[in-house]
Amino acid sequence: MDDEIPRSPWGARFALLFPPPVIDYHRGSVVGIVGGSSLLRSGLFQSWQERTVETPYGEVRLKERDGAFFLQRHGRSGLPPHRINHRANLFALHSVSVQRIVSINSVGSLRPELRPGTFLIPHDFISFYDVPTFFEEEMKFTVPVLERSWALEVLDIGRRLGMDVRYGGVYVQTKGPRLETRAEVAMFRNFGDVIGMTMASEATLAIELGVPYASLCSIDNYCHGVVEHPLSVSDIEEQAERSLRMIESFLEAFLEHYSHEDPA
Repeated sequence: MDDEIPRSPWGARFALLFPPPVIDYHRGSVVGIVGGSSLLRSGLFQSWQERTVETPYGEVRLKERDGAFFLQRHGRSGLPPHRINHRANLFALHSVSVQRIVSINSVGSLRPELRPGTFLIPHDFISFYDVPTFFEEEMKFTVPVLERSWALEVLDIGRRLGMDVRYGGVYVQTKGPRLETRAEVAMFRNFGDVIGMTMASEATLAIELGVPYASLCSIDNYCHGVVEHPLSVSDIEEQAERSLRMIESFLEAFLEHYSHEDPA
């Protein structure tokens, strides 16, 4: 399908040469949801039971219901992306036996055809900045591959809801909290399709833990200089607010499908 072909040249080349392994999944495994800044304004998880998890990297608060866990990566107060404790967050999810993760990430588009208000599930990622790891004291290497079959399950849920969502694209991670300059965006367009500040760190750690990870990226703006309309933070926030209801609908459908609750 045309909308599943990665658009960046490097993404297309590597997707063809090194296809990810196919894994068969089933309902009943413990799932984790990692929420972004848009979900700070959502009441979707308000009634879930709170659980505090102690990790070697710090304390993490999770929400739990029916065999599913929700983690707000920005915490209660809206921690900026460059201060998020990714190691504590991912370790906490792993410690409660989460077997698959879906994350919600707000991104900017590097391509005119990837419009704000649509969604993309990346097949790969790039991080030019700090790359977190659990292997600080041992020489252990991992091959960073996002599980294609898990991403396609996430895609299927979105399409059943009528979302404008596609699979395939490269996520470029920057550090934040500032947005990218026009010159940076011009460079990143040679490598990727969307830009964000959190997914690559989470995916890297999930891969080290052996936990399949897929990201539903909400495209909330064009990156600086991609289109003639000037970039503004207020426009990004307004688009994120408009996309919130669709994200909530996706998560409701996701939880309905993967919940442990016995319908009988």
